[in-house]
Amino acid sequence: MKYLIGLYTLLIVPFCLYGYFWGEYAYKGFAYNLGRAFIWPAIVFPVIGQILGIMVLLGLIYFLTMRRS
Repeated sequence: MKYLIGLYTLLIVPFCLYGYFWGEYAYKGFAYNLGRAFIWPAIVFPVIGQILGIMVLLGLIYFLTMRRS
């Protein structure tokens, strides 16, 4: 598991630098591109972003439903 976390973290650095210097959002700041680099799988594979969005939506609905009861 530590290997996967290390590999994921290692891939954040080039993705951030590419986005900052040559990417579609190069006109935005370094912090913006660093934030995008943290979710790089959702950017590279758009279906992952949709799945994450559905999971967040379902979590929010669950939270609101359980809070009322």
